[in-house]
Amino acid sequence: MENKKQTVYGAVVLAGGSGSRMHTKTAKQYLLLNGKPLIYYALRQFQDSAVEKIVLVVTGGQEEYCKKEIVERYGFTKVCAVVAGGSERYLSVHEGLKALTDVDYVLIHDGARPCVDQEILKRTMDTVAREQACVVGMPVKDTIKIVDEQQMAKKTPDRRMLWQVQTPQAFSYALIREAYDAVVASGEQAVTDDAQVLELACGRTCRLIEGSYRNIKVTTPEDLDIAEIFLKNVK
Repeated sequence: MENKKQTVYGAVVLAGGSGSRMHTKTAKQYLLLNGKPLIYYALRQFQDSAVEKIVLVVTGGQEEYCKKEIVERYGFTKVCAVVAGGSERYLSVHEGLKALTDVDYVLIHDGARPCVDQEILKRTMDTVAREQACVVGMPVKDTIKIVDEQQMAKKTPDRRMLWQVQTPQAFSYALIREAYDAVVASGEQAVTDDAQVLELACGRTCRLIEGSYRNIKVTTPEDLDIAEIFLKNVK
């Protein structure tokens, strides 16, 4: 009997940007959380998961630093490449995808979300294998207002239909690579997440699955304080 080919999962983890809203000279991905750099925590979860290959995308010029001080120092053996990103998030993802080879599915994750956990990763991998495209998120808790240029409230959408999108976002590698190639070639600028790339390139939608309200994105100093509490028991 012919052996069935094992499904291979890869990940692109983004660790670029200056973190200007943190009001610090240190890029936020290197800020210490309970004694370890912020980017450590996402990489640790992917290292401990069923993902086999990780591409780390960093700010240009920081590749060697990250290889030595992050990848080698903390023993992230699944990191197969550290590459420089682009001027926009979607361009950085594209660089990561180009460096990732021989995988069936890819999980794309913002390293500024250090509180991702094994349950989220397992749920994401199980779903993408069935659906080919899925996005982690959570229903919004607050009422949302759509405003005009003068910040006047114009419309109140039904909160039951609104989710806040998180990462990882996971896709068939062939599907998302083709979509990114097309969007980058088109010069599209207004792209904020990976699911949107799929929408723009081929009009395809993604399954939304539950992440966690703890899976926050560290953007401001207050977020750092909250993440420290969530991660206090993570080794």
